[in-house]
Amino acid sequence: MSHSGVRTRPVAVLLALGALAYTAWVLELLFQTGLDPVQAYVSELAAADQPLGGLFRATDLTAGLLVLGAAICALVRCDRRRWSLAGWSGLALFGGATALDSRLPLSCAPTADPVCAARETAGLVPAPHTAHAVSSGLAMTGALVGVVALTVAARRYGWWPLLGARVGPALLVLELAATVWTLTSVAAFQAGRGTWALGAGQRLQVLLVAVWLGVLAWSVAREERV
Repeated sequence: MSHSGVRTRPVAVLLALGALAYTAWVLELLFQTGLDPVQAYVSELAAADQPLGGLFRATDLTAGLLVLGAAICALVRCDRRRWSLAGWSGLALFGGATALDSRLPLSCAPTADPVCAARETAGLVPAPHTAHAVSSGLAMTGALVGVVALTVAARRYGWWPLLGARVGPALLVLELAATVWTLTSVAAFQAGRGTWALGAGQRLQVLLVAVWLGVLAWSVAREERV
């Protein structure tokens, strides 16, 4: 199915803006957040008790809505092929869950506050704090489905050479490695064995998602297809 640049341009623009908003956590390099970026969850920046929590919740909401809008637009217009549909559906889940995530912030920062960590372990944190883990998991699941499926679609269907044959596969491998690092670190922290540079792994994970979204935006704009 052929698509004009006019019809695909909104998808590319929304993806590019979503990728930019999803990297707003780098503002921690400019502001004193009081959190260690090597050890702390990215989500802790947006915790309810953090001084800049409102800013980071707003950027997460913006990023989620932008990617959700791009995915819905693409699903309406995309070639009806299995990997393409799976990929855009994954990005829709990612966008929706990321927006929801911003409305369910952590109540405190467990990696920086032992009292918070103890309350979290004992199940004494507010419901949104607990629900945050579910929405975060859904967001990253959607992102991984999108990254895998659309990279496969690009290779299998001969679309988007930059994504399918050049940058995409490398980003996919790095994203999977960063995800393993993050999940292992989370398990270690929850078991009381330290953070294992949890913050660094998770920041790499979300940065790679943002870069991949940027590459996808460029590819959609250049090839004029979704």
